[in-house]
Amino acid sequence: MITGLFISGVTAFPIETELNWLMSQAGNFNPTMATWLYKVYNAVHATTTAYPFLAYGTDWLAFAHVMLAVLFVGPLRNPLRNIWVIEFGIIACVAIVPLAFIAGPIRGIPIFWRLIDCSFGLFGIIPLYLCHRDIKLLLKLTPATY
Repeated sequence: MITGLFISGVTAFPIETELNWLMSQAGNFNPTMATWLYKVYNAVHATTTAYPFLAYGTDWLAFAHVMLAVLFVGPLRNPLRNIWVIEFGIIACVAIVPLAFIAGPIRGIPIFWRLIDCSFGLFGIIPLYLCHRDIKLLLKLTPATY
């Protein structure tokens, strides 16, 4: 979880550069995906050219991902005291689905992209569930002196 959040955060900073690289690979994508990526790249490029200050919003999104990665260091260091962080992560993973299917259509996000977004929650919840289960077992076996 820490690695995934950190990488997703750090890679959000150079979004236009990454989209430019993806566009050079567009021939390797399904035509629907390539069309969508082209549309996204054009929007990001036009926006950062005309209004570069709007990219500050994605910088904050990236920063939030990095800070959430730091949050998950707590359970790594002391899982018994920080089980709440794991529970927070599980709630966030579940909340991805309604966000994608409520905000997605409003924002014009195609269904295949919303499913990709949902996959982060669906795959992310697996290690979190396993950690939560194991912490609960530890709580049963450990005296309440943590």
